[in-house]
Amino acid sequence: MWQQYAGGKQTYRQLGEVYGLCVKTIQRRLDQVKAEKPSLEKGKVAVLMDTTYFGRTFGVMLFKDAHSGKNLYKQYLKNETNGLYESGLLFLQGEGFDIKAIVCDGRKGLLTLFPNIPKQMCQFHQVAIITRYLTRKPKLQAAKELREHALLLSRTDRESFEGGLTAWHTKWEGFLNERSKDRDGKSHYTHKKLRSAYRSLKTNLPWLFTWYDKLDLKIPNTTNAIDGHFADLKNKLRNHNGLSLARKKKFIDEFLKA
Repeated sequence: MWQQYAGGKQTYRQLGEVYGLCVKTIQRRLDQVKAEKPSLEKGKVAVLMDTTYFGRTFGVMLFKDAHSGKNLYKQYLKNETNGLYESGLLFLQGEGFDIKAIVCDGRKGLLTLFPNIPKQMCQFHQVAIITRYLTRKPKLQAAKELREHALLLSRTDRESFEGGLTAWHTKWEGFLNERSKDRDGKSHYTHKKLRSAYRSLKTNLPWLFTWYDKLDLKIPNTTNAIDGHFADLKNKLRNHNGLSLARKKKFIDEFLKA
């Protein structure tokens, strides 16, 4: 019954119809089941880490091994912080895992944690940052060219990307530095979002091609494996709307097994 509920799409009502029991009895029986956490083989891991939210104040932070596909660690939280990511990594090290690489989003300060461990910024997240600044269909020619270059991230190497970004900046430097005055006569940059998009790429560049610099570690260039896991979890939870927080956590425990 638990497997049909947590692993499939069977609701309390549907299970009640199958087993000839009322909803409250189904709930009571499922509440007695304990989600089991499998034992994991300690060793070298490349940690994908990210957080997803179910509402504004309830989220799940998950660490996944890119090589084995196993979920290593999870943490329920209200707010995502670098301190929680750090404590999760320290926990894994304390449990005997040898963290060879980390793949994460571009959250400020996160990429500078554990300086001795190679870190790859998720290229998908970087493109999403550029899109937030420039939109999917920018009107300015400079913005169109910058977004087109950003979309090459997953299809090129460090030298080519850096060279293209430098060429773009050389071409559009004067445009970037254009200034305007507001009604009070105060001067400000005219193309703030374009400047922010370029600065994001320039700032994160040291971590965008770690996978390329350290091919022997076989580091993924995105956190897509963990993001897909989150999407699947949310799709299954939609079949069980109205769960209490305790029951929702139990469902997540079973799904993630971490």
